[in-house]
Amino acid sequence: MVRRHRIRQAAILTAVTVLLASVASANALKTHRIFSSNMVVQRDKPIVIWGWAAPGAKVSVQFGEQQGESTADAKSGRWEVTFEAQAANATGQKLTISSGEETIEMDNILIGDVWVMNGQSNMAWGLAKTTQADIERATAHLPLLRRIGISPNESYTLQTDLPDDEVDGWSVCTPETAGSYSAIGYAFASRVQRATQIPIGIIDNARGGAAIESLVPRHKFDDDPLAKRYADWVEKRRAEFDWDAAMKPLIEAWEKEVASKKEQGVPADQLPPKPTRDNLRSWSVPGRSPSDAGACYNGMFGAFKGLNIKGVLFHQGYNNAMSSVCRPQRYRVLMKLMVDGWREDFGDPPLPVGVIGFCAGSIPQTRENFETWTVSGGAFIREAQRLGLGDVADPTNTAFLPAYDVQIPGLHPFKKRQHGTRAARWALNQVYGQSINWDSAALVSAERDGDRIVLTFDKPVMPDDMSMHVNGFSIADESGKFYLAHAVQPLTKDVGI
Repeated sequence: MVRRHRIRQAAILTAVTVLLASVASANALKTHRIFSSNMVVQRDKPIVIWGWAAPGAKVSVQFGEQQGESTADAKSGRWEVTFEAQAANATGQKLTISSGEETIEMDNILIGDVWVMNGQSNMAWGLAKTTQADIERATAHLPLLRRIGISPNESYTLQTDLPDDEVDGWSVCTPETAGSYSAIGYAFASRVQRATQIPIGIIDNARGGAAIESLVPRHKFDDDPLAKRYADWVEKRRAEFDWDAAMKPLIEAWEKEVASKKEQGVPADQLPPKPTRDNLRSWSVPGRSPSDAGACYNGMFGAFKGLNIKGVLFHQGYNNAMSSVCRPQRYRVLMKLMVDGWREDFGDPPLPVGVIGFCAGSIPQTRENFETWTVSGGAFIREAQRLGLGDVADPTNTAFLPAYDVQIPGLHPFKKRQHGTRAARWALNQVYGQSINWDSAALVSAERDGDRIVLTFDKPVMPDDMSMHVNGFSIADESGKFYLAHAVQPLTKDVGI
């Protein structure tokens, strides 16, 4: 009897210890996980630092020579300190947060511009897996370029923080670290940093397989009837979702594993825990799928709302171009809502946004396969991207950056540097005011001249090899059937084809 009592008493003490540790952990001083050593904070805008502590606790924050204090909220424990805006500063500074006997220290923090790299897998695609990655990495000695990576983290509701295991932490760009950077993000940011000579930070938060629906702030779906009908459909699917049926395969697999381990003599405290709803793949849960309203934004972008940023570079389209889900009219609406939502949530109405046109998938059209590939969802999505961004009606701070001219076959083309470089040209010209050419040609007129049509553009249109023959044009007769057109650059001073 005594022995049993002691065992029970030990168990109670263990449980109490675990409970107290859990409470202490919940009340421990911490910052939002977007903050870490080596980060870049946005210049020329207020510097906001926030996190959590024991409810009612006093929190002191020092950044460089600036100091501030806050009191953790009585319920949530959230605290926040805002410092005055500062100019770019390439000298590493220390961030110190203290509350009671707890202290957090971060160092080597720079002040510059922070750009978000958003979209799906072709934006997330790492530099190490692209063409000419070897020389790009070998020359990546860029101490003023920093990066933080956010892994897939879909959520039905807007998150207030990022999970521990889904955030890389900020890193300094070196030949050893550059390979993990978004290839497009690296090409973009490395050129902007070298041209401006100020610190540049990039937040890699693209999600492979994400549809545009999941990247739009959830509250924006109510702003348009077409978007709202879609969001209501998502809610209906979620309300009707059979959680038990979805969980059944996981439970059965768990029961089988547990039975097997028990036969092997595995102790009870080492058996795998019973699966919960959180163990379901996000793809399987309506409202949390990377295809559904706001899911990726809720867990990967809006989750660090409050951080000031410079702008966003966006590259996406494949999951919306597939024939079963290709709805360009809705895509156009969502493109505008997405940009408007970012600007609202981050409190920056003229927030610069560059959209790199969709270019993945399919194969380039040639004279041999022209008819087979005449109809493609990609063309509709590219048009929807351009028109939707145009609907934002802010050409000064937004740009559609065509990408189809550098397309190569495959779901994940290895040519990424060209897209990042083109985006850097736009940013350096439009955002930073440098004299760098970036704009693409726009059609001014199309006039019939006998058996030909003369196209006039606002600037020269020439192939890279300066050939007089230009590919990529087709023409339809009265039947509506398209045929490849023979296009040439005229031997005149007029700009046309």
